[in-house]
Amino acid sequence: MTLVLFFATQSDVFLTSRNLNNLLIQSTVTGIIALGLVFVLLVGEIDLSVAAISGVASVLMAMLVVDSELPIPLAIAVGVAAGVAIGAVSGRWITLLGVPSFVVTLGVGLVLNGVQLIILPNTGRYNLLNTGVEKLASTNVSGFTAWLLVMAGIALFALARATSTRARFRAGLPASMAGGVVVPVAVVAALLIATLMFLENLRGLPMPVILFISLLGVMSYISSETRFGLYLYAIGNNAEAARRAGIKVERIKIMAFAIAGGMAAFGGILSASRILGVSVSSGGGVGGGALLLESIAAAVIGGVSLFGGRGHVVGALFGALIIATVSNGLNLMGVANEARLIVTGLLLVIAVSIDRGIERIAAPGR
Repeated sequence: MTLVLFFATQSDVFLTSRNLNNLLIQSTVTGIIALGLVFVLLVGEIDLSVAAISGVASVLMAMLVVDSELPIPLAIAVGVAAGVAIGAVSGRWITLLGVPSFVVTLGVGLVLNGVQLIILPNTGRYNLLNTGVEKLASTNVSGFTAWLLVMAGIALFALARATSTRARFRAGLPASMAGGVVVPVAVVAALLIATLMFLENLRGLPMPVILFISLLGVMSYISSETRFGLYLYAIGNNAEAARRAGIKVERIKIMAFAIAGGMAAFGGILSASRILGVSVSSGGGVGGGALLLESIAAAVIGGVSLFGGRGHVVGALFGALIIATVSNGLNLMGVANEARLIVTGLLLVIAVSIDRGIERIAAPGR
């Protein structure tokens, strides 16, 4: 809220409907990649290849659509599958040989940067205008359909919360219908309805926002309501204890990296749809650039610990919104891109420092 008030005083354009709509759309790519990173961070690992995965997956998708004339849904599926496979391979390498994840994924990222340059045409770019791919990012849903989607989302969230609370009752654990179901559902319903009413004044719900919220709901359910999610937190808190408890630590880590790869690939494809093409700069260019920094920062600023075992998937939403707000606000103020990178980097350092402080207080000997 402080950021919003600050930028509102610096630019008359910041709080306009059109700019806030753009801000929401801008946060989706970073947010989707951060969603996948959350799973890796929860098990106490890091993936520095997500930006490169997003770039090479988007180029692969574009190549299949433009050169091979593959149907768009199939090309997107292939691109996402490639991201999942790359993430799984990285995870397997890390768990098999015990090499630190930042080393493996940094190397994989550099390899993918080279692959991206190889599969690009001589022009260095695939143009996706009028291919149909642009509809993924440019479609807006309004009217009855938009309200139906929002009501369905609220109903599914209510069902998930009710199921979780009922399970806690049966297990003899502390649970409350008011705190576990009524209040969370009321908050989520208010936020979704308010967002829809705001966006209806423009062109309706943008497809990127719908996709991001849908993925957020699915990933939130997986991380908080499934055995797999429980294992993620157990491994992040104490991998050896989790192994002795019978949890297949290596398999869970590989799955976490595979999810991160798939989310990164889809984020890259969505970005390609927004900018109507792919090039050498897709995925942030060589090394990942700002996209990698912003994705990690979004997860960490959203409350996910770099040291594993703490945080929630929904943090990726708040982190992505903060990053998008800073970027959008500084752009409106006419601040140079270099300053935006400096501010984002400082936010990441501050967030990690706070996280480390919390870690030391919670576990002094850790």
